[in-house]
Amino acid sequence: MNVSGTGEVIAAIFIMVGTTMSLISAFGIIRLPDVYTRSHAGTKSATLGVLCTLTGTFVFFWLVNDFVSVRLLLGIFFVFLTAPVAGHLICRAAYHSGVPMTETSVQDQLKEDLKEERQKEN
Repeated sequence: MNVSGTGEVIAAIFIMVGTTMSLISAFGIIRLPDVYTRSHAGTKSATLGVLCTLTGTFVFFWLVNDFVSVRLLLGIFFVFLTAPVAGHLICRAAYHSGVPMTETSVQDQLKEDLKEERQKEN
C-alpha cells in the first residue's frame, strides 16, 4: 500500500469516527433531560466529532493531494477553542436565568460557590 492509499484509510477512519461521535451527540441532545446535560452532549461529543471530521479531511488533503490547508487548521483550532467555552457560558446563563436542574441531579456546586461569594461580598 502506498502513501496515498494509507492516507485515504487514515482519513476515512477519522471521518467515520467523527460522524459516529456526531451521531452519538445528536442522540444525547435528544434524550438527555435538562439543558445542562444536553449542553454536555452538545459541546463534548459534538466538538470531538467535528474535530475528527476536520482532521480526517486535513489528513486526506495532506497525504493524498499534497496540499496543506491552513483553513482546515484554523477551523480545527477555533472549534477546539470556542465550542467548550460557548457551552460553558450557555450553562452559566441558563443557571443564572433560573432554569431548573433535573430531579436526578445530585450536586449543585455552583449554588454553593455563589453562596460563598455573596457572603464574602457582604
